This record gives sequence, C-alpha cells and structure tokens, in this order.
Amino acid sequence: MRIGIVNDLPIAVEALKRALALKPRHQIAWVACNGAEAVELCAKAPPDLVLMDLLMPVMDGIEATRRIMAGSPCAILVVTVSVGANAWRVFEAMGHGALDAVDTPALGTGNLRESAAPLLVKIDIIEKLIMDRGGSMPGTAASEEAAALVARQNRLLAIGASAGGPAAVAQVLSGLPRDFSAAVVVIQHVDEQFAVGMADWLGRDCKLPVRVALEGERPAAGVVLLAGTNDHLTLLAGGQLGYTPHPREYVYRPSVDVFFQSITRYWPGDVVGVLLTGMGRDGAVGLKALRNQGRYTIAQDQTSSAVYGMPKAAATLAAAVDILPLDQIAPKVVAAFGRK
Repeated sequence: MRIGIVNDLPIAVEALKRALALKPRHQIAWVACNGAEAVELCAKAPPDLVLMDLLMPVMDGIEATRRIMAGSPCAILVVTVSVGANAWRVFEAMGHGALDAVDTPALGTGNLRESAAPLLVKIDIIEKLIMDRGGSMPGTAASEEAAALVARQNRLLAIGASAGGPAAVAQVLSGLPRDFSAAVVVIQHVDEQFAVGMADWLGRDCKLPVRVALEGERPAAGVVLLAGTNDHLTLLAGGQLGYTPHPREYVYRPSVDVFFQSITRYWPGDVVGVLLTGMGRDGAVGLKALRNQGRYTIAQDQTSSAVYGMPKAAATLAAAVDILPLDQIAPKVVAAFGRK
C-alpha cells in the first residue's frame, strides 16, 4: 500500500519509516508535518492509508481526519504516542471516519519488530478491508412499507457500525428516550482496549446506561450493551450473550454479521436492525437475514455516512426496509417500537 505519514515529531516519523520498512510491499507516499499539509497532500496525491497523529500544530489530527474524509476520503489509522491518554481524541477522530488507533512504535527500546508489531497488524487488517470494499453501486430505498408492527415484549435494537461509527452511534443513542423499552446491543468495530472508554464516551449524551457487554449476561430493556472484545459477540441459544473467536478468518472484529445472524437464530421477540457508516461489507448479509424474517431494518443513507461502505452493501442487497439520514434513524426506531 501507499502510505502517508502525518506527524510533526522527527523521531516519530523515523520510527514509522523503520516499522514500514519491515514490510517491503508498503511504500511511503509522503510525510506531512501537520494536519493542514496532510489535507492538501491527500487531495493532490491520495494514498491508500494515512497514519494520522493527533496532537500537531496548525491543524490537529481530529480536524484533519474530518476534512480528509469530507474532501478526499481514504483509510485513516490514528497513530499517536499514547492512545490511552488520548482516548477521547481517538473517539472523535473515529467519529469522523478513522478506522482504528494504535500507539506509535518506540525507537531505542530494543526489538523494533516487536515494537512495530501492533502497528503492522492494524495495517494488515486495514489492507484487507480496503481490498474487500468492492464497487457495488448504491441501492435505493426499499419500496416496501415498514416491517410488521413491533410488539412490546422481548424487544431488541441491534446496531452495527464501523468507520465513522462512534459519532453516528452516539447520535442514534442520544435520540432514544429515558423510558425506551427495548434492549440495545451495539457492535462497533473497535479494539478491545478502547471498548470501556468508548462505552463511557457514548454514555455522555445517552439517557440510557451504556456499558460493555459481559459474557453470559442477557440483553435488558433500557440498557445499552457494547461489544467489548476482539472476539465476536453472539447471542446464544439460552438468550444470553457470549464471545467467540470463530469464525477466525473474519477480518471484521467484532463482526456485525455474526451478531445479526445469531439474532435470527435465537432471539424470540421483535427486532429492529440498524446498519450505520463503515468501510467494507460487514453487517449487510446479517441485515438481509433479519429482513427476510420480517424484522424491521434500517441502513444509513449515503449523504450522512462518513464512509458509505457497509450501508451501501446493505442497500445493494435490498437488506434495509428503510434507508434514512442519520438524524431520522432514532425517531423511526422509537416510532417502530411504539406502535400498538
């Protein structure tokens, strides 16, 4: 892949260059010393991937990510000196379309290959995502009416998202009322080290409690559970949640498809499935399976999506009953669950 580096610290740039040199198939497209320069370079010479620092002069990585995804969209991986210390900045960048985040490899700490391994693993995953994006044309809103009336018992709102997802998920959750009577489960492509922080971040503007899903617990009405490990969250036959590493070959972790399809097998009540912004195709097949069962399904529209990959795939499969702008999704969900 052709990779752009955005960092104002020479030692960090050198560390990234040495790390990328361990994988000769990757080429450095350019180096930008601030966000403003990165925005210009992405427009003039778009790379396959941008390694974006967060704290820079002139324009920080959050604003640079927003402008790149709005004007010259490409894959962005946040690479900063301490992801943990900058968690809220990471979530803001991911809300604008960054795919993931990782600590900058450290020079002078001994084994470069060991220090660079987390970064190179993330790059490999993103490379697979890019290759799997496909080129299907965007679909149109389904002509069918909304799914059959949603009953008031055993209700589940299942949300899947990836790139651009944190902000989109936050907006949907903030639109749910305090007395929302369905259980909510969110599958967001995110590394497990960010899951607890993301649950806290999502809970800032949500009227419902938001926390990481625990092995063996059951979805509960009025509680938002977030998939919290690099394994797949799945619904089990007894109605409780569990984590599984299978299928291991899935590059999307945790996978929206795995969770959605487990719902079709084991959830006894009513479901609304929502697929939001994200790169790739994860969730489209699962959303289609839900619709085929007569469940009400929604995909985010192209205009409001930070990355129109996953909802585009759903539209192409006619997996969504409705294709909606982000600001209309929460009201539609509330209305669906409120029908008699």
